[in-house]
Amino acid sequence: MQTGGDGMSETTSDDWAAGLEGPTKKPLTRTTKILLWLFGLLVAWLTLSNASWLAPDPAGKRTLIAHRGVSQLFDHAGVTDTTCTAARIHPPEHPYIENSLRSLRAAVGRDAGMIQFDVAATKDGQLALFHDWTLDCRTDGKGPIRDRTMAELKTLDIGYGYTADGGKTFPLRGTGVGLMPSLDEVLADLGHLPMVINFKSRDPREAELALAAFARAGVDANQPRFAFFGNARVLGPIRAKAPKAWTMDRAGAERCTSDYIKFGWSGWFPVSCAGGTIVVPLDRQWAFWGWPDRLQARAAEHGARLLLVGPSSDNHSGVGLSRVGQLTRIPASFTGYVWIDDIYNLGPALRPRQK
Repeated sequence: MQTGGDGMSETTSDDWAAGLEGPTKKPLTRTTKILLWLFGLLVAWLTLSNASWLAPDPAGKRTLIAHRGVSQLFDHAGVTDTTCTAARIHPPEHPYIENSLRSLRAAVGRDAGMIQFDVAATKDGQLALFHDWTLDCRTDGKGPIRDRTMAELKTLDIGYGYTADGGKTFPLRGTGVGLMPSLDEVLADLGHLPMVINFKSRDPREAELALAAFARAGVDANQPRFAFFGNARVLGPIRAKAPKAWTMDRAGAERCTSDYIKFGWSGWFPVSCAGGTIVVPLDRQWAFWGWPDRLQARAAEHGARLLLVGPSSDNHSGVGLSRVGQLTRIPASFTGYVWIDDIYNLGPALRPRQK
């Protein structure tokens, strides 16, 4: 450095250029390089181990579960346990009433691979197909369904309370007289088909009644094509006497689903999911590690089932898919179960187009 006559320091051109380059960069330490390499390897391993395109091709085909057969749709916004949903249906597109033999047969005709229905115990020890705890909303009867015999329930009109205009008209009234079926009737007519039986109560006695109905019909309940959903307590007899059947309780499914989202990245399959059910909302498929093929391979290896349901963000629709446009969001390779609220429209929409 030189000092000029004015007493101010003069910077050489080399020093000035070096200042433009900023502070000298320190070389990475050996430890830092090793950590970066390990991080890169970890990311690569996680990516490849969860890569769906590297998984084996899934076997079989997807199964559409028709929720309550062919049913009348309604707005679910604000619905509680005491809401009369029959009084808020959309204008009917068809004449079918949920949980009836007609609606179950119609669902099969519209390509349902599995039919789902609700059951409730009767006063005389049978199981009737019915959703509500009481008869007041949907039928011309009153009081708890469990206080009536099956013969008494056969006198009611199960289409009595349905209205789409606040009670001005009742389009299904008079069409459902005598149409509440027993589980015995369903098994006699449709026992050869895969089905989901949903228990509305927490009483294990109702599971025993279901097993007795299967025995009377000469149908073995201990088969994978039969499913039983409900509270863990009511499912106890099913799990003990029909271990090959698919059983799902809400708490168990929620625990399994949560555990897989938390730990599935590692390739470890949660113990809570072995033989269980992973529930995948249509709008959260991205959250499930290895979706769809890698996850399907893991589930098959551990005897678990995948159940695809409607969007978790849709407050106006039910648990299942209810719009034709939603079908485009199902991966072509998905071979699990799809919960369908509107099988009337969605089933035919999946049929191959005729040239």
